[in-house]
Amino acid sequence: MIRWVIVVFLALMLISWLTPLLHKLGFGRLPGDLNFKLFGRQMNVPLTTTILLSLLCAGLARLL
Repeated sequence: MIRWVIVVFLALMLISWLTPLLHKLGFGRLPGDLNFKLFGRQMNVPLTTTILLSLLCAGLARLL
């Protein structure tokens, strides 16, 4: 159980570190990514980016 907590924690840290780099590359602004303002806050739902990154990770996992 503790192993999964550590893995999830490390994955979230990695994602938070890579987020600025991914925004510079255009991820999060692809067609199909939803950006809207709700109650004065900017909300972002990156549907296309999630699908694209999932396919990329699946392809890398298949190669390894």
